[in-house]
Amino acid sequence: MGVGNSNSISNYSFKSKRTAMCAPTLFKVIAVCMLVVTLPILVFLHVSSSIPFCPSAVSAGFYSSDEVTVVNEFSSWTGDLREAKFSWNHLWFDSTRPPPEILKIAVFSRKWPVGSAPGGMERHALTLHSFLAARGHDVHVFTSAPPVKTTTADKTSSQMTVHYIDAAPNQWKPELAWPLFKAENKRSSFDAVHSESVALPYRLAAELSNLAVSWHGIALEAFESSIFQDLARPSGERVSPAFVKDFNEKPMKIINEIRFFHSYSHHVAISDSSGDMLRDVYQIPHRRVHVILNGVDDAQFTPDPSLGRSFRSSIGVPENASLVLGVAGRLVKDKGHPLLHQAFSRITGNHADVYLVVAGSGPWAKRYANLGTRVVALGALPPSRLKAFYNGIDVFLNPTLRPQGLDLTLMEAMQCGTPVAATRFPSIKGSVVVDDEFGHMFAPNVDSLVNVLEKVVKEGRRRLSERGRKCRVYAKKMFAAGKMALAYERMFLCIKNERYCQYPTII
Repeated sequence: MGVGNSNSISNYSFKSKRTAMCAPTLFKVIAVCMLVVTLPILVFLHVSSSIPFCPSAVSAGFYSSDEVTVVNEFSSWTGDLREAKFSWNHLWFDSTRPPPEILKIAVFSRKWPVGSAPGGMERHALTLHSFLAARGHDVHVFTSAPPVKTTTADKTSSQMTVHYIDAAPNQWKPELAWPLFKAENKRSSFDAVHSESVALPYRLAAELSNLAVSWHGIALEAFESSIFQDLARPSGERVSPAFVKDFNEKPMKIINEIRFFHSYSHHVAISDSSGDMLRDVYQIPHRRVHVILNGVDDAQFTPDPSLGRSFRSSIGVPENASLVLGVAGRLVKDKGHPLLHQAFSRITGNHADVYLVVAGSGPWAKRYANLGTRVVALGALPPSRLKAFYNGIDVFLNPTLRPQGLDLTLMEAMQCGTPVAATRFPSIKGSVVVDDEFGHMFAPNVDSLVNVLEKVVKEGRRRLSERGRKCRVYAKKMFAAGKMALAYERMFLCIKNERYCQYPTII
């Protein structure tokens, strides 16, 4: 478990090598196709019943008031954290006590947010490590050059140092980051190393016994996404070249990924279903797989009805609107916008006073604008306006066709007390919408989404508000940034010294 020895790798080549392969036999083709198609189905069916200690939030009695009830269904759990197959977010970590040790932590991230709205992976890294730095840990970030020149030195806080590689902006080259890491590690050894997905290539990762990698999406989940996107293709539309390319290339990528994932010492799954997939399909020993759900700033995302009303007024939603739906994020195909565009078009004829607010940019922005005055297309919103957006809508829609990862937008909406309607994928069903009271789920097709939208409209604002209050209770308990960061802190401590792996005792 201790800190791994960092040896020179000057003879290592970062260029990928193409493997010469014989033409596959028909049997091999059929076998690979069966592997890729059946594994997602088996995992999908498996995860719905595999989460061990997760009773219904409602039946557990959490909702005695609108405030967070201090109840922990895992309060009696004790043992080695490496044996826990449930999300560490369920456990209690004392934020009022300082860390038992100050850690030196290295972070590898392809990008680091500077002067622009970050993507989900970058937001996760920034939120997590800013919190750890505020806890006093010495955090060093190794990342690509920023898109704009920074006005300060490489310091973003008194305890966080950002090391930018010497390359074009946002162009990640790990071969340039590695010497920077080696030099800093030589000055004083890192206690723990954290990679956001494959920012640190597996050939380098094999050198580090103190490395943990957070997976924001793996090849098997990405292939599932390709399948769902093609199934959403309108009748008569030709199969996209991208899908054909994926179907031809992804099977071997999945197999290779299963092989090289063992090079990483510790794996952090950001959803319960991803944890199951890493253990059951990728065959990672369960003591090396830790489930820690993403967290969002629960001080920033809070219920504020007055702010919501002002927001609706400012964007032109009339006061007599019976219901306001909302969607946010990149307006691209894999986020499910072909489904939502068709579904909303179908319900508008029966519900003249229902509005849709679209926050985001991308190819589908113009298509939404063509739906008429009951669609308000805002473009990309700065982070400072997201709270107003979530408070200004009655239900947050997430029609994603991507089973991988775990969208922060769902957590942000729930923190603001807004119920959700989301695609019924294992990651969402098993980690976010764990109770029917939190909203609605639908299969990734237009008919299923239309059915849910009709239910939402029929329920009305008052019923949705009740759901939203319950969302807030659960989200504040499970998706707070502090809870996520304290769980990572404990994992890094455990990596440094096994005595910290015992829960709840800290020696």
